[in-house]
Amino acid sequence: MEDSSLQEIEDLGINVIRALAMDAPMKANSGHQGTAMALAPLAHALFTRVLRYDAADPAWPDRDRFVLSGGHASILLYSMLYLTGQGLELEDLKEFRQWGSRTPGHPEVGHTPGVEVTTGPLGQGFANAVGMAITERFLRNHFGSELCNHHTFVFAGDGDFSEGISHEAASLAGHLGLGRLICVYDDNHITIDGPTELSLTDDAAGRFRAYGWEVVELGETANDVDTLTAALEAAKRDETKPTLLVLRSHIGYPSPSLTDDHAAHGNPFDADEIAATKTVMGLPADEQFWVPPEVLDLYRTAGARGASERAAWQERLDASSHGDDWHKAWSAARPDVAAAALAASAGFEPGSKAATRKASQKVLTSLTTVMPTIIGGAADLTGNTGTAVDSELQSVANGGGRQIYFGVREHAMGAALVGAAHHGGVLPLGGTFLVFSDYMRPAVRLAAMSHARCVFVWTHDSVGVGEDGPTHQPVEHVMSLRAIPNLTVIRPADGKETAGAWAVAVNNDGPTALILSRQDLPVLDSSDAARVAEGAYAVVDVDDPDVILVATGSEVSVCVDAAAELSSDGVATRVVSMPSWELFTKRSEADRSAVLDPSIPTVSVEAGVTLGWERYALVSVGIDRFGASAPGDDVLRHLGITVDNVIASARAALAKSTHRATQSGDN
Repeated sequence: MEDSSLQEIEDLGINVIRALAMDAPMKANSGHQGTAMALAPLAHALFTRVLRYDAADPAWPDRDRFVLSGGHASILLYSMLYLTGQGLELEDLKEFRQWGSRTPGHPEVGHTPGVEVTTGPLGQGFANAVGMAITERFLRNHFGSELCNHHTFVFAGDGDFSEGISHEAASLAGHLGLGRLICVYDDNHITIDGPTELSLTDDAAGRFRAYGWEVVELGETANDVDTLTAALEAAKRDETKPTLLVLRSHIGYPSPSLTDDHAAHGNPFDADEIAATKTVMGLPADEQFWVPPEVLDLYRTAGARGASERAAWQERLDASSHGDDWHKAWSAARPDVAAAALAASAGFEPGSKAATRKASQKVLTSLTTVMPTIIGGAADLTGNTGTAVDSELQSVANGGGRQIYFGVREHAMGAALVGAAHHGGVLPLGGTFLVFSDYMRPAVRLAAMSHARCVFVWTHDSVGVGEDGPTHQPVEHVMSLRAIPNLTVIRPADGKETAGAWAVAVNNDGPTALILSRQDLPVLDSSDAARVAEGAYAVVDVDDPDVILVATGSEVSVCVDAAAELSSDGVATRVVSMPSWELFTKRSEADRSAVLDPSIPTVSVEAGVTLGWERYALVSVGIDRFGASAPGDDVLRHLGITVDNVIASARAALAKSTHRATQSGDN
């Protein structure tokens, strides 16, 4: 094919992308075409000339990663995945944003082949890409460049960089010198409200330079494929720092009426505007989803470009002495690591005391020897949260370090863990105080939505924090985290249950939240690491209980003491430790009833809000207010987390149950 002929087909292909970006939203009567139209040449350059991938195997571990942080422009990604042959068909584009389609409104990892992370909430994808770049560098240093040797590309816009998470993530990436992270900033000067100047006059290039990024201002080159290609390739060659390519684009281009208009952002073009735009591009004005065979051939050829590289990589993996370890690192389940966690429970002797955050550190230390691809750290609280992974620090000088100092960047930490999880090959973890999980919540929600296999370690889990006062004393947090679907929340009662919590986490197919105490807790005689996986079980049992006390975390030992007094006074009492609502809910109704018999009056005890406990309890002991500044034991006592209050509440539940039974009999 002559160069002139190839150029003509490439130009046609770019316009076909733009047309698909208009057709799909119009058919759905919903969607964002403007950004996809403007970035069609950039996507063309990336997918046909730069990106290292094999369309026949979108999950090839050593592929380049591409993240569309502005997930509202999903039709751009879907069009490229279809054209390059990564599993989508033209019919999928026609079902854009419809029930059950493979082309939802925003990209969803695990739902659509070729989508790396779930994006949409702005800034998240950009921060995910930072986690991916950290992971690539770690694995490259750990296994060698013959097995891991790729780049992470991300498209981001004004909305991404307006969100606070982008500042955290960009600062972290610059500090770590993530040279294989390449971001194209789509500087189109448009938001939903109108021109960005209504609310944004930042010098984005200046702030990224201050973060330690290499910044290249490309200017008005959004339609110059050769310049875009050269810029992307040059960024790949500079591995000393992450690169920001600033591209001045024009949203909705080449629409005759709506180029550079904020209406092009979120409102589908009508039929007349689409026809006029197609006419400008020289496409059939009255045809929808038109893809001529020469264009499809061009992109399918590009999609197969990486097949030989993938095959060569597979040969290297098959011959590598690291092969077995590589496969273990990418395995979704690690029973050997779970077994090591359970074995670590033997180190916690009944009668001894340990804060569960400290117990977690002991278990984690033992796991890192079995699983060398556990990576992570904390948001400036490594020692406080028990998240010391290794003495080797992840840094510019040591890309193979497992210990990540995230700094006071909770939100970026959470999103980076999600990106690391979806990159694959590692089990990422991150720690901070439970009260600061609020700063992470958008990332945690996306972790749960996308089944990201990562571990959130949240410590200082109650008003037992003490003197720091209500700003640092979580009250509503545990219950609010339980409200997130697919997030496994575990609040262990002691060191043994903490080991069991880690055994669950390493085999979980999604995110796990470990809720850990600051204060020392007694190791119980009858706690059982293996039974944490059941979600709830009796730590004190009797043949025919009069009342059940159900508790989590630090309150389990309070209930054990209360049960001893109640039983000595003739009230047969079962105590149930319930480390995880989510794991308990997965059991059969019969299994659940055997633990929490609905016919027996039950009292819940948890140092947090009581909202939700009515599911299991007739009476709830909790804290439906904010805390106070005082020594932790004093705060717990003043707010009713005491043996005496639990005993009184148990008697109240018995009286209430008797009253209800009497009323029922009268009726």
